[in-house]
Amino acid sequence: MAPFHWGKRDLEMDRPHFRFHPGAYETVFEQEEGVCSCCGQNRSLKYEGPFYSQQSPDYLCPWCIASGQACETYDGELVGYTDIEGVSPDPADPEPTIARELLLEIAQRTPGYRAWQQPVWLTHCNAPCVFLGHADRQAVEPFLAEVLPDIEGSYSNDAQWMLERMSKDGMISGCLFRCVHCGRHRLHMDVG
Repeated sequence: MAPFHWGKRDLEMDRPHFRFHPGAYETVFEQEEGVCSCCGQNRSLKYEGPFYSQQSPDYLCPWCIASGQACETYDGELVGYTDIEGVSPDPADPEPTIARELLLEIAQRTPGYRAWQQPVWLTHCNAPCVFLGHADRQAVEPFLAEVLPDIEGSYSNDAQWMLERMSKDGMISGCLFRCVHCGRHRLHMDVG
């Protein structure tokens, strides 16, 4: 009997969905055959995004990420908990206004994104935003008024200069987010 091979459609239906990073399969997973370091299963999708742990697993599959098993097994985070907007590393600061289970979903069950510096996960309406991907000026032009306060808040003297040089994969990259409640766009500038 010939071995069964998954068709593209079957594989897409079977793989987990990441509600806060719906484009994760295009941005931080590579098509690569291997054995997941966490579950021991033969897989064909390898996570290539950030993973913060004292151990360095060779291969993490989307199923172990979605279930939280990868972070539990390796005592790690996919997105730094204190790198989520509104979460302070200082225990004396007030508790975040975002529900803890949502913060843990971002830190432990949502694929991170590649960045020159430590990635920041933006929030809005007391919830984590959806990461839409890296953006250039053309991509943010339709909602420039929405994201301009984010740029001016960080680079008040250089906002226009930053916008003119922003690219999807250059030294100044826009990291585009959208609020899950009101749909407002947010932008984090990643500068290499």
